[in-house]
Amino acid sequence: MGSEVSTGAGRKARGREDRRQAILDGAFAVFARQGYAQTCVQEVAREAGVAKPTVYNHLADKESLYREAVEAAADRVGARCLAVVDALREVAADTDPEEGLRTVGRELLRICHDEEARAVQRLAGAEAARFPGLEASARERTALRIRSALADRLARLALAGRLRPCEPEPAAEHFLALLTGPLEYRPDADPDALAEAAVDVFLRAYGPGAGPRPGLG
Repeated sequence: MGSEVSTGAGRKARGREDRRQAILDGAFAVFARQGYAQTCVQEVAREAGVAKPTVYNHLADKESLYREAVEAAADRVGARCLAVVDALREVAADTDPEEGLRTVGRELLRICHDEEARAVQRLAGAEAARFPGLEASARERTALRIRSALADRLARLALAGRLRPCEPEPAAEHFLALLTGPLEYRPDADPDALAEAAVDVFLRAYGPGAGPRPGLG
């Protein structure tokens, strides 16, 4: 009594969901290797391990396949980054946040610099004319979600007295810019060194002993 019984309909729905995910994963892999113009649906089907008609059963056309594959990958990158930022919950009210921020910085850099994250950025921007709004959608699923989550954690640290009172969203933007900005000039820079430098500068501006400068949050 009260137990759940697995049904054939449930298994079928689960199987359909799995096939759709396999198609999106396969599409992202092929598009990342070859770009939009050079990719055909047959190659995606082969990569996903399904028949070509199965691809069309799940997604209407190549355009839908591209958009949804990029957005699904952006969601994965965003989720991995949010899991990293969430570790700042563990920084206690009486703990120096420096090491926690360094850990978050190192892990965010590793994720943002890995092949999947770079492919999301590249594919979202490469076909901007063909897919209006895709670049903004990918940014919403990655950078803006990360900023929002980080702002929440920084606000909690400020309330606990571990950071000076500040506007949390600009503070989050400053931290992320300190982390990722140097990659424009030194793409192969050591993530540990970048995170250490970013946290050092950030805490000079936002540490509990720092005072806000005119015009800053």
